[in-house]
Amino acid sequence: MSHIVVQRDHDLTLDQSRHAAETLAAQLAERYDISHHWQDDSLHFERSGVSGQIDLKPGWLRISVRLGFLLVPLKQRMEQEIHRQLDDLFPLAAGSE
Repeated sequence: MSHIVVQRDHDLTLDQSRHAAETLAAQLAERYDISHHWQDDSLHFERSGVSGQIDLKPGWLRISVRLGFLLVPLKQRMEQEIHRQLDDLFPLAAGSE
C-alpha cells in the first residue's frame, strides 16, 4: 500500500472549506464512483483500491490517500491532480508557498 499526504494553508473559513471539500468530493464521486461521508470536520472517501480523508481546520487542510497495490503506478499522477484541484478550490494563504 502507498500513501499520498498533502497539507495546505489557505484563506478560507471553515464553512467555505467544507463547501469546497464537498464540491471536490462530488466531482470525484461522479468521475470515479467514490463514496464519501462527513465525520466532524473530516470528509472520508473510498472506493475499491483507494481510501482516505480530507481533514479541515480554519485556514488549513490535510489530504491523506491510501492507494491499493494496483494503483501505486498512478501515485505521481494522482498527487499532481490533487494539487491541481486544490489550486482551484483552496487558494494558498497569503505568504504561503
